[in-house]
Amino acid sequence: MNSTARKIIPKSEFEILSHARKVIQCEASALMNIADQLDDQFCEAIALIQRTNGSVILTGMGKAGLIGQKIVATLSSTGTRSHFLHPAEAVHGDLGCLHENDLLITLSNSGETEEIVRLIPIVKQMKIPIIAITGRKQSQLGLQADATIEMGQITEAGQHGLAPTTSTTAMLAIGDALALVLSQLKQFTPQQFALFHPAGSLGKQLSIVGDIMRSKEELRIAHENETIRKVLQQLSQPGRRTGAIILVNDSKELQGLFTDSDLARLLEKRQESQLDRPIHEVMTSKPLTTHKKMEIMEVVELLSKNRISELPVIDENRIPVGLVDITDVIGLMPVESVA
Repeated sequence: MNSTARKIIPKSEFEILSHARKVIQCEASALMNIADQLDDQFCEAIALIQRTNGSVILTGMGKAGLIGQKIVATLSSTGTRSHFLHPAEAVHGDLGCLHENDLLITLSNSGETEEIVRLIPIVKQMKIPIIAITGRKQSQLGLQADATIEMGQITEAGQHGLAPTTSTTAMLAIGDALALVLSQLKQFTPQQFALFHPAGSLGKQLSIVGDIMRSKEELRIAHENETIRKVLQQLSQPGRRTGAIILVNDSKELQGLFTDSDLARLLEKRQESQLDRPIHEVMTSKPLTTHKKMEIMEVVELLSKNRISELPVIDENRIPVGLVDITDVIGLMPVESVA
């Protein structure tokens, strides 16, 4: 049998994949319809949020409530202060979190969810604007909202079409659209985004050199006229260290780098006598440099493109203030650069 022949999928697996594809296609089709049907009510919702001096409060029951919490997270991280209010808990005291300067976004596919509908008169009495994301504008919720983003008739995915699937996917997409349009209108910058995402890989991608560079006792700095042997003896230190020695002149200005690779090449060529010669004779002169405010992904590109492992950080007077080692950003390097 030809080893390159396509694998024959057993009938049971074929049916599983077919069903999964139908679920995804059902949701994708609904999203495309909603995208085409967005109208002035979406623009009105954006205008209402822009005029809000307080917080944007999301509320929804059950699965819609879980979607509301995700929209809160997206709004908050893209520059729009937002919180979630559980509709059932709201009438047991949590309404106290609402302020007259806030705005309420309600999520209900039917527009008739009891816990949501019960809130509307109270919220209107507080003169708080209401945006509804719902399947029907002619519902109790849709008719009373200040702006209603109508999803239209939605068929839930799956054989029985009962579990909230397509409807919650649609709510999430509309929430993302609101958050990102608002972010663009506010001219929300990557630097502001980084401020709200300081941890993890995403935080590192959006950070600047000054946030991650090695400095002070982690640096190995020597005068360019010292011998290699003396420099290696003086700068031997325990713990994490860089793979490069930063070389300076009498004015403390950067002159070059001497790396572990440079030392290895001398030994491979049996040039041990060079160890007692000035280190500037074998250093890398005029190395590429960076500054404390450069974005990390620019540094990653420099390291990758030039196939180097260390990048000195200098100030406006070319005085070394830090160093970025490839191991500090290895998780952000292109795969081909670390293979």
